[in-house]
Amino acid sequence: MAQHLELLAAADAQETQRWLVATPLIDLEDPKLRLRVHALTQLCRNEREKALAPYGFVRRFRLSTRYSLRPRTAREVFDAGRGSAGEKATLLVAMLRIAGIPARIRYVTTSGELLRGVAGCLREADRPLLEVCLQGQWQRTDTYIFDAELVAAARQRLRERGWEWGYGIHVAGSLAWNGRESAYLGGVPIECDLMVLREVGLVRDEIDYRARSRPALHLHLLRLLHWGWAAPVADRVRSRLRHPPAPASVQYH
Repeated sequence: MAQHLELLAAADAQETQRWLVATPLIDLEDPKLRLRVHALTQLCRNEREKALAPYGFVRRFRLSTRYSLRPRTAREVFDAGRGSAGEKATLLVAMLRIAGIPARIRYVTTSGELLRGVAGCLREADRPLLEVCLQGQWQRTDTYIFDAELVAAARQRLRERGWEWGYGIHVAGSLAWNGRESAYLGGVPIECDLMVLREVGLVRDEIDYRARSRPALHLHLLRLLHWGWAAPVADRVRSRLRHPPAPASVQYH
């Protein structure tokens, strides 16, 4: 029995170690990334705080849904200061691994209804969940995708319209991850989320994800054409959520 438990512990340690290594998009020796991670975590008192520091940093990056032909590296996303959900996940995983914290990406496919108000013409869309190992337990969150200002504005708009889902979130979804338990924009674990249609699975990075989900050529071209039109529209919607137009003034004569 003791030997069996030791083998299980060794297998768990080996599995965790898999999610501390570099990939083609995640250069753990990049000096600029390492310097920023050191600056963010040098005063952290424990592992949880070391995880929350990069999380908060990447979460503040603006979401950009423009489709790129080539996945960007963590350093390229860092330099741009914004990125898609997958690109933000790439950067966050890189920074967590540099801090010595195992992290990985799990993709799920969600119903297009979740994007009502932003890209409602989509039937479905894939979303990257961040998984972080703290105190030997994996926690999940997708709250890094949207900055706090956007989430608050989206929740308010959902309430005004009487919608339960839309703008990429649930009206009662989590605002942020606290490093103690999983947190979801959909409000519940993916196994219970009506908007989650299926799991794509764990991926090493965006290259791995695109290779796994690569559609037929004609579907790929349709996706490019769609995002070429839809992405700027989605970005404008999010900009208006953050900065709604001032109400027209009433003039009395």
